[in-house]
Amino acid sequence: MGKIKTVILIGDGMGDLPIAELGGLTPLEYVDTPAMDFVAKNGELALLKTVPDGYPPGSDVANLSLLGYRPEEFYTGRSPLEAASMGVDLAPEDMAFRCNLVTLDRNDDGRVIMVDYSAGHISTPEAHELIGALAAQLNDANLRFHPGVSYRHLLVVKDSPENYEAPPPHDHTGQDVSETWNSMLNTALLGKLIGKACDILANHEVNRQRLKSGKKPANAIWLWGQGRAPAMPTLQERYGVRGSLISAVDLLKGIGVYAGLKIVNVDGATGYIDTNYAGKVAAALKCAAADDLVVVHVEAPDEAGHQGSRENKLKAIGDFDSKVVKPVLDGLKQGPPFRLVVAMDHFTPLCIMTHDSMPVPIAIYDSERPDLASGLAYNEQNAIKSGLLYPDGQDFFNRLMGE
Repeated sequence: MGKIKTVILIGDGMGDLPIAELGGLTPLEYVDTPAMDFVAKNGELALLKTVPDGYPPGSDVANLSLLGYRPEEFYTGRSPLEAASMGVDLAPEDMAFRCNLVTLDRNDDGRVIMVDYSAGHISTPEAHELIGALAAQLNDANLRFHPGVSYRHLLVVKDSPENYEAPPPHDHTGQDVSETWNSMLNTALLGKLIGKACDILANHEVNRQRLKSGKKPANAIWLWGQGRAPAMPTLQERYGVRGSLISAVDLLKGIGVYAGLKIVNVDGATGYIDTNYAGKVAAALKCAAADDLVVVHVEAPDEAGHQGSRENKLKAIGDFDSKVVKPVLDGLKQGPPFRLVVAMDHFTPLCIMTHDSMPVPIAIYDSERPDLASGLAYNEQNAIKSGLLYPDGQDFFNRLMGE
């Protein structure tokens, strides 16, 4: 790649479908996004297939693709990646699980409803108290709870049952999950653990205070996304580049750890619409001065999609453009030649409130290649019009690295 500075900006879950209330436009088409449009109009606009056929359209699979890895070769599950971010080493016999703090409604008739996959986006300090209580009472030689950020935590189990299955809780917001919940409770070892955890959470002071203040209680844990440690070559080994990754989300940080990227933590980075955008931008520009590659991930559009909140998704997209893409672009223009990529990992359409595996728009601006100008604004339809398609992340990354 000739050591040209390369920055990848990821707006998680920005992609969507046309919405009648927006005049038949997608949120990305509806919101004014001059910075992203500049990158696309003056660079290459294409589609990228981030989710291979037969794979779940999760952020784990899709972001592996964005960093040039073929999930078919390297994906073993979501939670091992999050474990790496948290500094948790996994032995060969260890199974890592994502442990969501969730809000369930268990009705008198036996039905269980997924009220909120995030327990009302519980704060990290509150969540740490709850996970700490679970660890104090339930940790033993075979299992350990590890606190993460907000509702996202980790459980590591030795010799876990291989037949355990549970879907991502964010796929079932407001839905009846009785069958899945009962199946979880009937799983050897984990079922008893989940039941005990619910009892501990129900009686904890944090949840009593949340109920008093009208907030949703974190009254259950939801274990999913399990897997064992993967074996991945670093980007230094594959492409000879040094780089950094900036994200509030353990999953992305874990991918960065396995990719050999330096993980930069930013105070106030929440993974939500209240995140510290300015702090992320300052960190990105500082890293770009020293590194070959900088990856900045923003979770807010995806969270809004899972909530089904059109207002929050429009805001998240607008903020990503004005508070991340524009200042990063302006900063890079003051320095040596550079490449700037605007991307998303997957679609999170408001109408389904979960991920979709459609190929995503990707824009690559090269400050030394004006001949690549597409003339097209950055959105889903224009990426289709471009007629360009990268069939997988490895193909895209080879292009980006100049191979």
